[in-house]
Amino acid sequence: MSEETGERAITDTHSTTVHCLSSQDESRRLRYMQKDGRFPVVFQKAPGQWSPYLTDIFTTLVELRWRMVFLFFLLSYILSWLFFGLIYWLIAYVNGDIDGEESRLCVANVRGFTGAFLFSTETQATIGYGFRTMTENCMGAIIVVTIQDLFSCLLDTIIIGIIIAKMASARKRAVTVGFSRCAVINLRNGCLCLAWRLGDLRGNHILEGVVKATVVRYVRKPQGAIVMSYQDLDIPNREIVLATPATVIHRIDPSSPLYGLGPEDLLGNHFEMVVSFTYTGDSTGLLHQTRTSYTPTDIHWGQRFQDVMKLHKGRYKVDYSLFNATVWVPVPLLSAKEFGRRRRPVVASQNPQLSFSLESPSEHNLQENLEDSTEATHQTYF
Repeated sequence: MSEETGERAITDTHSTTVHCLSSQDESRRLRYMQKDGRFPVVFQKAPGQWSPYLTDIFTTLVELRWRMVFLFFLLSYILSWLFFGLIYWLIAYVNGDIDGEESRLCVANVRGFTGAFLFSTETQATIGYGFRTMTENCMGAIIVVTIQDLFSCLLDTIIIGIIIAKMASARKRAVTVGFSRCAVINLRNGCLCLAWRLGDLRGNHILEGVVKATVVRYVRKPQGAIVMSYQDLDIPNREIVLATPATVIHRIDPSSPLYGLGPEDLLGNHFEMVVSFTYTGDSTGLLHQTRTSYTPTDIHWGQRFQDVMKLHKGRYKVDYSLFNATVWVPVPLLSAKEFGRRRRPVVASQNPQLSFSLESPSEHNLQENLEDSTEATHQTYF
């Protein structure tokens, strides 16, 4: 297409670029961490090792699924009503209230288990219908009512605390803070850099946050055991104010685990890059964390993220529809190690008709060469 028409060719790189091709066993390879931040790890406990869960029972209940929390909510109240109702019925049975005179009843209008259960429910839920009331005839019944009142206050505190803690969980806030679906490798100031995008979809922004990235590899021993290795990536600006989408940059220097990997080597290397963003929300003041992972097939060589922010009527306008969009940029198909050895490497784009020479090590000149080309810019959406 010509420049006069102002049209751009749109290409889906899921099937056209080498970055998205996976080996045959890639689909069967287990990820260290899922894209949504969950770890596919199952812990096998030794028999009798449940004491830590019982010691920290509050955290154990908070980590339960919502359906289990609702089940615990219902059972805790129903079973407590039944338990104290059974005690009131036993007191009435021992005192002879089943067929006794009304003036000698321990609890007025309670002559059977049904009445005892209703009195237990009214006492613990503070309904107070006034039909069944405690009398002064039995000291034991008075003690049981006092214990039930104290137990009711404690149970309400625990249940409400668990529900509030689950509603304010970091997992819920993390849904609206997300990473880009892919990471990209391009040139910045003459150096190969790995980049990924981070954004907040909510209107109430984050107070402060810290970004961290770790390359995780596992080695399988002959006996079948697996040993995990971790190596942190150096990120110059870890602290981010996420009022607008931010691009996190890692420079691929000699200290980087990606230093000796080129485009072909990247696909043949088995690792996983785990990235996280730990931050404090301005609405609740609570600490949250959002995390995801990138495999070698999620890292796109020779692309950069599309611009998402513009000035509009005196404000910054962010277009989140382009949050995961990337465009081609000229990048040498060499590892950072080999690129550092060659002062004037040949730069090849994914389009075979586009070929560039690094006359200047700056990314600005590379972008100007790309814009001056008469070829169409290939834009990618994921």
